[in-house]
Amino acid sequence: MKAIYLSGFSGVSGNMFVGALLDAGLSEEAFRGMVAALPVSGYQLNIKKVPKCGIGATYFDVELDRAGHQPHRHLADIVKIITAAKLSDSVKARSIAVFTKLAEAEAKVHGTTVEKIHFHEVGGVDAVIDIVGTVFGLETLGVEKVYAGNLRTGHGFIKCAHGTLPIPAPATVELLAGIPYTHGDVEKELLTPTGAALLAVLCAGFGDRPTGFISEKIAYGAGGWDLDIPNVVRAEIGSLPLPSVVALQEQGLSRCARVQGLEKTDLLVLETNIDDCNPQIFDYVMERLFEIGALDVWLTPIQMKKNRPAVTLSVLASVALQDEVEKIIFAETTTIGIRRYSVRRTAAERREETVETPWGFVRVKISSLNGAICSVTPEYDDCRKLAETHNVPLKEVLSVSQNLSR
Repeated sequence: MKAIYLSGFSGVSGNMFVGALLDAGLSEEAFRGMVAALPVSGYQLNIKKVPKCGIGATYFDVELDRAGHQPHRHLADIVKIITAAKLSDSVKARSIAVFTKLAEAEAKVHGTTVEKIHFHEVGGVDAVIDIVGTVFGLETLGVEKVYAGNLRTGHGFIKCAHGTLPIPAPATVELLAGIPYTHGDVEKELLTPTGAALLAVLCAGFGDRPTGFISEKIAYGAGGWDLDIPNVVRAEIGSLPLPSVVALQEQGLSRCARVQGLEKTDLLVLETNIDDCNPQIFDYVMERLFEIGALDVWLTPIQMKKNRPAVTLSVLASVALQDEVEKIIFAETTTIGIRRYSVRRTAAERREETVETPWGFVRVKISSLNGAICSVTPEYDDCRKLAETHNVPLKEVLSVSQNLSR
């Protein structure tokens, strides 16, 4: 399993993360092509090799055509930018998750809601490119797991849109909840809100390098400071042994996993009753809704007036996706009205690992509650593919995979 371990002894920011991935072998041509797919403008990309206290690193920066001018975007605005780009569904979903995490932190700090918060510095073109670029780079390089340790934030004060704030900034502190870090002795903002959000969403664990990790390539992403220490983030690209489900159950969780307990999230359910629509279109509608980031979509058979058979189309989504969900439903179905209501979801921590069966590898979904594994489910599609390839009964592959999870 391919993994990356970040050492943040001199901080982590979005542009430093991208720089490290470019230094690790991410194609500059592919990266520029990805950025061009984003519906944003008014910038130039600066990519170059630089020395930092004798260490060669890759410096990446988004230079705005009009320095200092940044639009104040809401989360919904950023979601529209990301969903409009020709990127993989996984890149879109993980990028939106990072911005949503940022919005939640900012909303808590300012005492408002996620849908009302507007981004200042982290809503600009540079932040969008940094975050989407990081997620794209990890996927392109085939990195399945991200770990980080030795995180230093810096100390002192920084001037921003809200005035003079302490380092780490309030939003950064919110994002670092449950993550070990130190201030260090550098009087600069080393760990930015963008960097903290990327770590909070993408990392599977924090602290020492994960057990069994074998480093194969070292890369460095440069920051913009000239300090007494190298202002770089070090990225070790390597491999981890494939875990066994039995070992995971015996441990409760992998040694490098971060246990945050239950995730509680405010969401929306949008619903409409439909009795005059070709049922063939529902499959297409569901696909479109999942593509933009809906968490779940389902159909419920109902009886309407005059005993007409009908269905209720229900969508579970974040508040920021409300407009996009309604747009798709109105465009693709015959409905003339959509109702919505707020819900509170409590979810166990979920992650995916890979186990080895006699016929090959199978992904398993692992759910944890208060540090203990409560559910391990083999991936059906993987089991089916192995059954077809090796000409063995599907129920046998499922049974063996299930037994491994017990």
